[in-house]
Amino acid sequence: QVQLVESGGGLVQAGGSLRLSCAASGRNFRSYAMGWFRQAPGKEREFVASIAWSGGGIVYADSVKGRFTISRDNAMNTVYLQMKSLKPEDTAVYYCAGDPGGSAVVTRGDSRYWGQGTQVTVSS
Repeated sequence: QVQLVESGGGLVQAGGSLRLSCAASGRNFRSYAMGWFRQAPGKEREFVASIAWSGGGIVYADSVKGRFTISRDNAMNTVYLQMKSLKPEDTAVYYCAGDPGGSAVVTRGDSRYWGQGTQVTVSS
């Protein structure tokens, strides 16, 4: 069993930066692919980024390429999402996800484990 807890969300002006963290409990974190998703009000949840257990195999949604960076620290059982040049359309609840089945499972939204989410609000 893995529990995921996101933190780092908040209110930021357009053009600003935030770093989200996702702390995982459980012994098998380092074998899990991890990812970030987001859901804006009235919209479906969408993929943001994913990373393989090794730290490679990184995939980004086109909407965040060049602005967001996903990384992980397996020693700390934590995955990060560094967000720069934030836009009002990045406003959403951001969710961390993880699965032992690999990056493809995470990227398509079928992760076994999900966090509760953290709110990111970007003002114009």
